[in-house]
Amino acid sequence: MKNIKTLVGMAAGVALVGGAVATTAATASAAPAAPAKSAGAVTQTRVLTADAAMKAVQAAQKEAAKQNQRVAIAVVDRSGDLKLVVKGDGAGPQTVESAKRKAYTAVAWGQPTSKLAQNAGGTGPSVRDIPNTLFLAGGVPVASGGAPIAGIGVGGAPQGSIDESIAQAGLNAIANQLG
Repeated sequence: MKNIKTLVGMAAGVALVGGAVATTAATASAAPAAPAKSAGAVTQTRVLTADAAMKAVQAAQKEAAKQNQRVAIAVVDRSGDLKLVVKGDGAGPQTVESAKRKAYTAVAWGQPTSKLAQNAGGTGPSVRDIPNTLFLAGGVPVASGGAPIAGIGVGGAPQGSIDESIAQAGLNAIANQLG
């Protein structure tokens, strides 16, 4: 009987997608106060919902249009896996990869990529050698409960600061729902 309750709890935990943040766990308990809550072999984590990712991308697209920029916008989850990507009309062929790598880098370090770029210099090995990272401005982390849960990356504007302002517009659109 206990196994049946666990399976029902797992289904209930995965189904929590109403707001910007969903909680996944082996039970349908309340969202954790800390970034991750562990009970033995089970960890409870917060994830960005698909609806929130779409809302962020739509706001970023609106900002890109306002700034007359042709960009790609990517959202990745905490593991760096792609959740959503949109290549705007007229965006160059490099923009999707750039946006994905900036989003990945932002969530991996929990900081905007503009702040990380200064640590990626030098002549020896550095963080820039880590696969799939890109230390150019244009990526912002999405945090909930004090920890990064996703990243938003933008690629294609002529300056990284413009990419980052577009990514920030996406984050601003969902910030009040992140908890």
